[in-house]
Amino acid sequence: MSARRRHRHLVWDWNGTLLDDLSVVVAATNVVFASLDGPRVDAGHHRRHFRRPIADYYAQVLGRPVGGAEFGRLNQLFHDAYQARLPCPLTADAEVALRQWSGPQSLLSMWFHDELLLALEGYRLTGHFARVDGMRRPLAGPADHKGPFLAAHLAALQLDGADVVLIGDTVDDATAAASVGARCVLYAGGFTEPEQLRATGAPVAESLMAAVDLAAADDQGRRVGAGVRAR
Repeated sequence: MSARRRHRHLVWDWNGTLLDDLSVVVAATNVVFASLDGPRVDAGHHRRHFRRPIADYYAQVLGRPVGGAEFGRLNQLFHDAYQARLPCPLTADAEVALRQWSGPQSLLSMWFHDELLLALEGYRLTGHFARVDGMRRPLAGPADHKGPFLAAHLAALQLDGADVVLIGDTVDDATAAASVGARCVLYAGGFTEPEQLRATGAPVAESLMAAVDLAAADDQGRRVGAGVRAR
């Protein structure tokens, strides 16, 4: 049985994966920290230290806990600053990578659902996806890991995790995939430095086209295509 038949469905992440928005995220994050007289971070710091729950990342940078009510306010501040800096480009090979996958695809994002749908329409990507899910409620507390949302996404599609591969750019994407028994391929050009991604044990790709090749491979340890690092 081929990998494309066994892993017949591909789930994409949005921010940092299909959308090249790291610079926008870092700028909006600095608006949050500036509102609390916190330090300014750069893209390298964000790639080394960002994690979910986001409240934990904020707490690490600020050097103190960030409670639920405060995080809700900071999350809204981030959202407003992020929106003010849009649009930003797709990842260079996003569109060709979407066309490269021969089976069904869907999109799961931790961004706001209605705004996600509008963005996909603006980039003319909606037709690629059998289902699109973003957040339908604000994240007001620490429980913002992707795993439960991926489980709900697959349930809505009536898919078993064993028949799915997720392409994302964070450690949380790998953890979410493992929680439902899915495979994961991680993109090295997003929100997380490659060394952290490789430490998850998931294959790591230098481009989205390479990530699709890895997603279709029979063996996670096999090198497929130029620019791929599978570890």
